[in-house]
Amino acid sequence: MKSFAVAVCGPSGAGKTTVARALVDRSDDFVFSVSATTRPTRPGEREGVDYDFVDRDEFEAMIRNGELLEWAEVHGELYGTPRANLEEAERRNRLLLLDIDVQGARQVVEALSDAVTIFLLPPSFEVLMDRLRGRGSEDESRLRRRFETAKKELACLDEFQYVVINDRLDDTVERIRTIIAGERQRLGRRDAEIAELRQQLQEGLDRGYL
Repeated sequence: MKSFAVAVCGPSGAGKTTVARALVDRSDDFVFSVSATTRPTRPGEREGVDYDFVDRDEFEAMIRNGELLEWAEVHGELYGTPRANLEEAERRNRLLLLDIDVQGARQVVEALSDAVTIFLLPPSFEVLMDRLRGRGSEDESRLRRRFETAKKELACLDEFQYVVINDRLDDTVERIRTIIAGERQRLGRRDAEIAELRQQLQEGLDRGYL
């Protein structure tokens, strides 16, 4: 069965990174796509696990060399998905799980027509605020910018194939796994398998067993 990319998006505070990590931890189906970024490391983050932290010159060289599947500038910092991530997922016959923003999702869909896009929503505005303020790493000016970005991202919700409300983590993970199970059954993802079985059935019917 063909491997494909799954892009999980949503406004800051929707919990997309937590959901993506849970999907990877609870299943052997996914490879988490570690993005490259120019932003500073936050407390507790690890190189090569949370992000590949690079300077702007290195990132811009990756753009010029066509080494990124998608990239975008968010809040003055550059983020992108190395093409090598997709190649590694395909080599391992797994799905590439991307935790990216709306701009990045658009580029992924443009590059990979069979990509699956999922937009996460918090269950309420109050929960969104609690999650954002609970980070403790945002000053007021950065928080206001995230609010403005969230409004723009919400306006793009209709571009996505699926929308999942992230209330309880376990429920959210199960909903996404159900989506992926359905996507795996699409004819276009099983062409070779279905063609072979179809031929066998057709040959048997042509011979006749009545």
